[in-house]
Amino acid sequence: MELLVKKAKRGDAEAFIELIEQNKQSMYKVARGFLRDEEDVADAMAETVLICYEKIGTLRQSAYFKTWMIRILINQCKDMIRKQKKSLPIEIIPETESSKGEDGIREFRELIEPLKEKDRSIFTLYYVYGLKIKEIAEYMEMNENTVTSHLRRGKEALREEFTGAQKQNRR
Repeated sequence: MELLVKKAKRGDAEAFIELIEQNKQSMYKVARGFLRDEEDVADAMAETVLICYEKIGTLRQSAYFKTWMIRILINQCKDMIRKQKKSLPIEIIPETESSKGEDGIREFRELIEPLKEKDRSIFTLYYVYGLKIKEIAEYMEMNENTVTSHLRRGKEALREEFTGAQKQNRR
């Protein structure tokens, strides 16, 4: 990949396209972890590709292309969420034939809804998309221990929420 990055930095459009092709699945997974609407995911990815193309010359180390690109994508997703001021409620998303396979993800998102935005993002990247703590730390520009702390506190908050709901149901 480093050779492609070096070529892309010298202006080779084909090399840049190949880099994007190699990383588009990762981009989609990360964007989908933040955004619920497919159009928003596509917009965030497109904007990220444009920014990366325009600023690839600023990338210091070719080995970190993917981390750099994902960081830009995360910032795009966060900007979109901020502009919307609140995320789209899950109940509004229509169930289509292709979304039926996402029932587990939808249920997971409903489960983690009470968590703070950053914790929801970390939970989604870790549990839904299977990213390692080290990868999440790089993408979110956090210390690995901080990511671990967010996961632990999120679990505790969910445990309290769940056990509190159970106690209320028993009354």
